[in-house]
Amino acid sequence: MNDAMTLAERADALEHKMMRELDAIIVKSRLFNLADGDTSIPNGAALLAQKPGKYMLMGDDPRLPKMPERPTLMDFFKYRFGPANHLLQSARHAVRGRHRREDRHGLPGARHRSHRFHPRRSRLLGCPDGGAPYVDEEVSWAIRAHQALRFYPDESGGYSYPESYIKNFGADYRPDPYIEGEYKRARDHRWYMTARLITVHDIYSFDPNLTVELEEFTDIIGRNFRQPKEGLGWDSSPSAHMWRTLIRPTRYL
Repeated sequence: MNDAMTLAERADALEHKMMRELDAIIVKSRLFNLADGDTSIPNGAALLAQKPGKYMLMGDDPRLPKMPERPTLMDFFKYRFGPANHLLQSARHAVRGRHRREDRHGLPGARHRSHRFHPRRSRLLGCPDGGAPYVDEEVSWAIRAHQALRFYPDESGGYSYPESYIKNFGADYRPDPYIEGEYKRARDHRWYMTARLITVHDIYSFDPNLTVELEEFTDIIGRNFRQPKEGLGWDSSPSAHMWRTLIRPTRYL
């Protein structure tokens, strides 16, 4: 490393150095490379030839904190999810609002971004289950539906189109047709207001001077999140693969 390197280049150099020192070969996922416009597929045979005596990593990544044997949602917050201050602020904002479903609205606030993951600058996106089957059907639906609702104001529901969206995407931006379709379906749904309240509490909770501790929501999570006895990822639910990927994001297969 030298003084002329950018921060990103320094981070990459450090990561490559660590990978050379490990006993296993660690390959970034194709999704990671696609984010940089790289459509190539890592050549496993070539990597093995370059590093005789080493094998592809098929277990825990030693660069990441080791997860407990039966991980809970709280464990994923502590050991895998990226900075969580915004989503915890959202959860507190919802709980203090005490709308018609009391603390159940706090869970979407604390859960709706739990699919965001930042190990070593990687970003794993996508949690189509919305928390199912660990939360009830209404909460799961609302988590999924709020993604589309963010782009559509509802003054009667307390939600204005965010100024940050105009700044980031331009005043002429229009969501893709599939997003508009999801919005229209959600607008006519019996649980529409549950999803709308997530957008309300989500968008107005970006105070850089406010710190919220995860333990503030221990009781709410305990009442509303059905923790599998095997641990998240090791049960047989349809979304278990997502949790396993978070536990071992660099596993070769």
